[in-house]
Amino acid sequence: MPEAIEVITDVVESAPSEGQFIRFPDSPFELFQPYPPAGDQPTAIDQLVEGVNDGEVFQTLLGVTGSGKTFTMANVIARLGRPAIVFAPNKTLAAQLYSEFREFFPKNAVEYFVSYYDYYQPEAYVPQRDLFIEKDSAINEHIEQMRLSATKSVLERRDTIIVGTVSAIYGIGAPEDYTQMRFIARTGDKMGQRDVIARLIRMQYSRNDQDFARGTFRVRGDVIDIFPAEHSELAIRVELFDDEIESLQLFDPLTGRIRQKIPRFVVYPKSHYVTPRDKVMTAVETIKLELSERVAQFVADGKLVEAQRIEQRTRFDLEMLSEIGHCKGIENYTRHLSGSPPGSPPSTLCDYLPRDAVMFLDESHVMIGQLNAMYNGDRARKTTLVEYGFRLPSALDNRPLKFEEFESKMRQAVFVSATPANYEKEHSGKVVEQVVRPTGLVDPQVEVRPATHQVDDVLQEIRIRVEKNERVLITTLTKRMAEQLTDYLSDNGVKVRYLHSDVDTVERVEILRDLRLGAFDVLVGINLLREGLDIPEVSLVAILDADKEGFLRSGTSLVQTIGRAARNVSGEVHMYADKITDSMQYAIDETDLRRAKQVAYNTEKGLDPQPLRKKIADILDQVYREAE
Repeated sequence: MPEAIEVITDVVESAPSEGQFIRFPDSPFELFQPYPPAGDQPTAIDQLVEGVNDGEVFQTLLGVTGSGKTFTMANVIARLGRPAIVFAPNKTLAAQLYSEFREFFPKNAVEYFVSYYDYYQPEAYVPQRDLFIEKDSAINEHIEQMRLSATKSVLERRDTIIVGTVSAIYGIGAPEDYTQMRFIARTGDKMGQRDVIARLIRMQYSRNDQDFARGTFRVRGDVIDIFPAEHSELAIRVELFDDEIESLQLFDPLTGRIRQKIPRFVVYPKSHYVTPRDKVMTAVETIKLELSERVAQFVADGKLVEAQRIEQRTRFDLEMLSEIGHCKGIENYTRHLSGSPPGSPPSTLCDYLPRDAVMFLDESHVMIGQLNAMYNGDRARKTTLVEYGFRLPSALDNRPLKFEEFESKMRQAVFVSATPANYEKEHSGKVVEQVVRPTGLVDPQVEVRPATHQVDDVLQEIRIRVEKNERVLITTLTKRMAEQLTDYLSDNGVKVRYLHSDVDTVERVEILRDLRLGAFDVLVGINLLREGLDIPEVSLVAILDADKEGFLRSGTSLVQTIGRAARNVSGEVHMYADKITDSMQYAIDETDLRRAKQVAYNTEKGLDPQPLRKKIADILDQVYREAE
């Protein structure tokens, strides 16, 4: 539907103030380059593109903090001309990447696919207390619309980039069913009012003549207005005459102003969990068979309460499926609805991607671990529900992908990290280094100081930085230490905040923005001051108790933490320790090695390190604003 796409791109497109748009041969992407690739970027781009074209399945981009890894990824995507998916380890980093890719590709489809839950309490049962916890959740409307927009774009357009999190390995409906359930409206099609309404109801749209919202439709005689679930600011008016579609018009759902008359429009289902009627009825029969087997097994084992419970709960769901085609918790019947054999992997976002799509795993040393962990946690909870008769055994197949299943769907992937882990090193056919920054910034000086008077020393260093209007990050080992340090610094007149695991995603972004704006000068944290934090104003990172070996003070963690000071010309890192551990030595040696390469490059090119000037914006606000 080129006409609709044209209208939508007019809405989101921005006119960048400086730089130029670049198109590569046979590529549908139009890349906005605010500056040409510099430092190690040109070599890295060439090598990665060459690797993908040569059929390399896995490659690693070993890029230091602040070296422009996102810009390199954007150039690789534009050069290859293939759809791409970029995974990030959390919503904050995904929002940051989404925002940056929108700037690089304002004329293409850049989409956002993360969990749409603002709050999520999964269904669970605690046998010790005979306590069943009903599933409870709050869905974010904007994110839900963006997820639907992502699947629509990837099914319709080649110039699509999806930025997502591990949410993309959780089951959503099968792409075949999703595409089969689309309503393709064309002028001249023979279709009556009742036929159109029936189609929309099957796609889970609801009729609402008063409150015209996303995912609803309203009927005024032979005029049916549909607000597509995947759009935020466009609706479609279907005008009928004599059981025929007479005209299709795009209009603004708020003002009612007609945007454009079009010959064809595709309305996508309201949910990814839609299934054709014939498949639903087949599923109802297979669910009945499984139910009778399960009830017989419970009765044979003397578990009469469980037998009665599973029968009552499942019969209610079966009635809903038979009558309206969906029910609460329909995802637990995914295996039956898709007709898949037991144990088969669920359909996920990966199945919507074309075969030649390219994957990027940002901060891959974290992502790989996350992907490994998802399946086991989900299975442990569901096994209890199945054992006590709250769910049928087939519910276990509504799950995230196992790591080996995800691996088989990876096609061609690029791992992106400053500190690649063993998996990336062992599997990558090629490791491409990006050590030299385009700005000429070098890695910070690392200094080891005695831990005995670490707090007083940090306080003294903070005062020096505050005088220069610079910021300080302090990382501690425990929550208690972080709280005590925050109180102590506050009592001594320091404007300080404490970032911890209880702070939600949105508040975390606000805290980081306030730090950059100068609302406070010092941020204390434990494990949150690592990957992807982009704060050029930070000139000092203080690592307390650096010699306490463990997860928070491993070589990888230390290198990542040191990287937080690498975006400032006068960046320094102070490690407080009474002895130098192997992890510390590794981090210091790695930093010194990179610094030496960077200094040599600057000397050769006559480069003067330039401070990063990055505009301060609330990333998540921007994501939501663009969704509205």
